[in-house]
Amino acid sequence: MPTVSHIVKKIVSEQPFVEEALGNGIISIANLAENMMPRVEKEFGSKVKQAAVVMAIRRYAEEIAGHRKKTKSFNYAGEIIMKSNICDFTVIKSNTLLAKLKNIHNLVNFERGDTLNVIVGNNQVSVIINEKYMKKLEKFLSGEKILNKENGLVSLTIIFTSDDFLHTPGIIFDIVRKLAWEGINIYEIVSTMTELTFILSKDDSMKAYEVLQEIVSR
Repeated sequence: MPTVSHIVKKIVSEQPFVEEALGNGIISIANLAENMMPRVEKEFGSKVKQAAVVMAIRRYAEEIAGHRKKTKSFNYAGEIIMKSNICDFTVIKSNTLLAKLKNIHNLVNFERGDTLNVIVGNNQVSVIINEKYMKKLEKFLSGEKILNKENGLVSLTIIFTSDDFLHTPGIIFDIVRKLAWEGINIYEIVSTMTELTFILSKDDSMKAYEVLQEIVSR
């Protein structure tokens, strides 16, 4: 049978923004406990004292704070590069597609700053490319099953000055959390040793740029 503490952790962890506020000590534990009571009792299977829920929340808040103190610090300083008029194709992974991908770089001109990112998953492949190459890409993918096409996208890239990005836990989570807080949807994430790129809707680009600028400037 689950304990009150286990249920409280489960409920809070399902709500990242609540967990964030709890870890920062900017949420009323008593009010949160009162709000959680019906679900805690439902999952516990019987009546629960609110004091027990308050105690469980307080202990979890201390656990979150303790975990943050152990997290390795990171210098977020870097350069932000924005590129507009980007599209994103999602294609079913196949042997014929993988063979084609060997020559996909011929579609673009990297010397002119063109964009091309290929993300190979277990069952699908995403191709991120400039919109001006959409027709060429469609022809290139002829015979393959295209699941989705998105255009009107923007790529926002942070080029970190520190090469610790690769070995520091929580960097991507920290940035994604801040973008989510602003209601910004992320279509794709691409990363290398010192670069982190987000593919977003053009409508979210300026707000996302401001969020990233705040992060690299702090």
